[in-house]
Amino acid sequence: MAVRVGAAAVVLGTTAAMVPGQASAAAGQASGPPSSYAFAPGAQRVQGARSTADASLLTPGQAYKSSLPGNGKVSYRLDLDATSNAYVSVTAVPSPDSTVSVIDGVKVTVQDAEGNTCSVDNTPFGAARSPHAVAAWGMREISPDRPLCKKPGAYYVSVERVDPKAEGSSPDAWDLELLAMTEPRTVRTGATGAPEAWNSATPQPHQGEAEHRKGGAGFSGATPLDQGVWRDDIRPGQTLFYEVPVDWGQQISVTADLGSSGTDATGYTSDALNLALYNPARGDVADVGVGYDGDQKSGSMRPLPPVDHANRYAANAQVSAMRFAGSYYLVAHLSEAVAGTFGDGPFKMTLRVTVSGEPQGGPEYAGESVPKGAFEVSDEDREAAAEGVAAGDDTAMRVLAVGGIGTGSALLVGLGVWSLVARRRSAA
Repeated sequence: MAVRVGAAAVVLGTTAAMVPGQASAAAGQASGPPSSYAFAPGAQRVQGARSTADASLLTPGQAYKSSLPGNGKVSYRLDLDATSNAYVSVTAVPSPDSTVSVIDGVKVTVQDAEGNTCSVDNTPFGAARSPHAVAAWGMREISPDRPLCKKPGAYYVSVERVDPKAEGSSPDAWDLELLAMTEPRTVRTGATGAPEAWNSATPQPHQGEAEHRKGGAGFSGATPLDQGVWRDDIRPGQTLFYEVPVDWGQQISVTADLGSSGTDATGYTSDALNLALYNPARGDVADVGVGYDGDQKSGSMRPLPPVDHANRYAANAQVSAMRFAGSYYLVAHLSEAVAGTFGDGPFKMTLRVTVSGEPQGGPEYAGESVPKGAFEVSDEDREAAAEGVAAGDDTAMRVLAVGGIGTGSALLVGLGVWSLVARRRSAA
C-alpha cells in the first residue's frame, strides 16, 4: 500500500520511501530484478528517420525518447545559428535480456547539410559484456581551428550501433534517450589552446566514514553527491546514476570500491563494476573497470584536468571533455555475470569522491545556455549535493532522503506533507 502526494510517495510496511527527484531510482532499490532505465519526465516520442530528408527536429532543452533498430542508422535534425556551440547526447538502452559484445555500443555522428562531418563519437559496452545504458555525444563547435560546420542551418545527427554483427550481440532494437543543448559564444575571445600544465598527480582516495546515498535510475533522476565517501547497494545488471557539481577551476577524482561477496564462491568477472564519468552535456569523459573475484576490490579513474573553457582545444578527448562547469555524472554498472558466481546480491559499493580546488570565474557568455544554467554551478546545486536531493525538492521530504529515519517517522512526515498540501489546495 502506498500513500501518494503529487510526486512523493511513502511506502507502508517497508523501509523504502520515495522522495521528489528520486522516484526514478526507487524501483532499482527494491529487491528482485534491477530496474530499467528511467527516461526523463516529459520526454517526447520521436521517430528516427532512415533518410536525413525525413529527419525529425530536435529542440535543444527538450528530452526525447526514440529507438534504434538492430541494423542501420537513424537520423534526426538540429536547426542551428552561426554562433552557438551545440551538443547532442544519445543514451542507448538495450533491454536487460539482450546480449552485447565487447566492442558493440552506440555511435553518434553530426554532419552539416553539405555532408561534412562535424564530430564522431562512440561508447562501447566493455569487457563485462553486460547490457546497460551507455551514452555517446555529438557536437557542432564554432572554433578557430575548425573551418567546417560554421554555417547556420540544418545539421543531422545519425545514430547507429558500433558493430551490430559482432559475436555475442543480439539483433533486437534498443531504446534511445536524446538531449540537445546549446552553449553561447563568449563575449571576448579567450585562449585558443588547451592549458599545458595542470596537476596530473594521482590523487589519494577520499577517506572517512561512508554515508548511504541511493543512486538514481537515469540521467534525469541522478542523485546529487558532493565531496565525500558514499555507500550504496547495487545488484548484478543494475545501473545507478549520480551527479557531482564541479565548478570552473575544480578537479574531480573518483575511486570505486566493491565489497567482498560474503560467500565461499570462487571465480572472476572482468570489469565487473564499471564506473563512467560524463560531463554536463552527457559526453563521455572517462571510466574505470573493477574486476571481481569475491574479495574486496578497488579502482580509480585516471587524473583529470581542472574544468577550463580552453580544455576544448586539447587533442586528448578526456581533457577536451572537461570544457565546462556544471553537473558531472557518475554512472555505475555491476555486470550481470557477477550473479552467476556470487549470487544476486546486493553488493556493497563505495564511491570516494574528491572535488579539489577553489571555484574560479568562468568565461563571460554572450547569452544563456539551453537549458538555462546547464554550464554553471549554483548555490542550489551545492545545497542539493550536500543533502542528496535534487534542487527544488520540498524541504520536508529531504529529511527522508538524508536523515535515514525509519518507516514510522517517514510515514508521519509523508502524511504531514500530504495534509499540508491538501490544506493549501483547499485554501486556493
